[in-house]
Amino acid sequence: MAKRQFKTESKKILDLMINSIYTHKEIFLRELISNASDAIDKLYFISLTDANVGRGRDDFFIRITPDKQARTLTIEDNGIGMTEAELSDNLGTIARSGSGKFAEENELTDDIDLIGRFGVGFYFADRIEVTSLAYGETQAHKWVSTGADGYTITEAEKDGTGTKIVLHIKKDAENENYSEFLDTYRIQEIVRRYSDYVRYPIRMEMERGRKKEDSDEYETYTEDTVLNSMVPLWRRQKKDISEEEYENFYKDKFHQYEKPLSVIHQKAEGLTSYTALLYVPGRADFNYYTRDFEKGLKLYSRGVLITESCAELLPDCFSFMKGLVDTEDLSLNVSRETLQQDHQVKAIETALEKRIKRELLDMQSKRREDYDKFFKEFGLNLKYSLYRSYGADRELVEDLLEYQSAEKEKYVTLKEYADAMPEEQKYIYYAAGADLAGLAKTPQAELVRSKGFDILCFTDDVDEFNVQLLGTYAEKEFRSVTGGDLGLETDEEKKEKEEKQKEYEDLFAFMAEKLEGKVTAVRLSSSLKSHPVCITADGPLSIEMEKILKSMPNSDGSFKAEKVLELNGEHRVFDTLVRLWKEEDKDKVEKYTKLLYDQALLIEGLPLENPLEFANGICELMV
Repeated sequence: MAKRQFKTESKKILDLMINSIYTHKEIFLRELISNASDAIDKLYFISLTDANVGRGRDDFFIRITPDKQARTLTIEDNGIGMTEAELSDNLGTIARSGSGKFAEENELTDDIDLIGRFGVGFYFADRIEVTSLAYGETQAHKWVSTGADGYTITEAEKDGTGTKIVLHIKKDAENENYSEFLDTYRIQEIVRRYSDYVRYPIRMEMERGRKKEDSDEYETYTEDTVLNSMVPLWRRQKKDISEEEYENFYKDKFHQYEKPLSVIHQKAEGLTSYTALLYVPGRADFNYYTRDFEKGLKLYSRGVLITESCAELLPDCFSFMKGLVDTEDLSLNVSRETLQQDHQVKAIETALEKRIKRELLDMQSKRREDYDKFFKEFGLNLKYSLYRSYGADRELVEDLLEYQSAEKEKYVTLKEYADAMPEEQKYIYYAAGADLAGLAKTPQAELVRSKGFDILCFTDDVDEFNVQLLGTYAEKEFRSVTGGDLGLETDEEKKEKEEKQKEYEDLFAFMAEKLEGKVTAVRLSSSLKSHPVCITADGPLSIEMEKILKSMPNSDGSFKAEKVLELNGEHRVFDTLVRLWKEEDKDKVEKYTKLLYDQALLIEGLPLENPLEFANGICELMV
């Protein structure tokens, strides 16, 4: 009996298959089960038109038999089997199982899916024996290999059509526990993880315990057990699935203890066909906002788990989603762990992101309490994704954002704010800071609110940066109440202020000089109503942004907003300054200037540069 050589060239390639291709060693069992399922699918396909097969779908099975003493693991099916030539072609060529060729030669029905495309799952043991009887043949054959040096094929005896694979498992070595694949509970775990939804029963004798009759003693017995559930929840019709079943699946498969806020069950057909079962969680994972969190959906190919977490299926802004995608259209590498064609994945991701956004908007409009709960958990991620993408995620994110309304004292979306704007309101006004209660009461906000205009409260560090990226919403420009010009003055008021500014320009120049570069200018305010003074910022960097940037790790403190000291020209304090200036009491004007500047800093929540000088100045006024 002559030994035949593998059609691939060398032991080097085989060693690569064994040691490098699989990220997880247990995947070899998934591959062999997938190939067995394919073999059954092929015979079932023939049975649809050939009564001689003599089997219906319920008659097919896959059986796993571990033998610890003999150190063998047997996987057997009653599928189509292989001829001598097919044994040589399919097993003698690395990375081939014959499924691809069968699919090309036959127009398969919708309920026939060929899972296994590769034969590399074999190369895991010291010795492999494959005994097979092909449908329509009378003679079985046995394929045997002990490694890359080749294989033999001989005639053999076998009852019934199908294939029996016997793996002689390697002995344990340093850092390698091969014996685990002979343990029934470990095998059960692997099957449930990777092959739970293979459509045929995967059977194995499991050892159980029970009390003896009329005795407190226990005895062990074996029971023929089906290891897989066979029918994936997501492949059933939505109308046949209860809310409780969706919820239980979510809790069981994704290790959650709270029910989801929303469920998306979608079946898409077209250039890329897939089924998706997605969940909007009710609570963020404990590590969600850490670097350790890994986004992604479970990816299945024809019901077989390919990867636990496929990050490419979700945009960063929706990284909180839990769920899975099952598709027949993805091209996978030889170990089925790496996606080969990015455009297919991208097509699914694009479709999913639109569907997720639609679901969130529906929740926002119809179940606002649930949406507010969702936004409390994941809103910060939506905001940061907009910032990280430099605005590229705008279309997905902007309508999902919520901010506290100063007027309504509740959270509103940008659309809700824009829709409620009075006709005469030109801008979307916002105030940024950490103190939510104080934002709407800042001196600069007083005039805006007196006009009946609402203010959005930005309390997250990223909010103001995002406004810079957005620029506008619904063709309305964003304006910070601390940004100087609020666009609330009439032409007549502007002209009057400009004349007054010009009249006292020497006073303002003197005050700016005495502040020694701490402000770029001193000028009359167009936003103050009853307060005497405030600080605003010119340019793109606001005072709040300056605080945030300076608080960042490794900050060198070089970020500075162009601060402007603004005075209320209608306030009695300004009248006092003017009087002192006319009396040429420059010492008092200087002291008052520094007091007003420190007062403005305190209002903005900025630290005083010289608290002692401020305290002494107050005391001088008091005496």
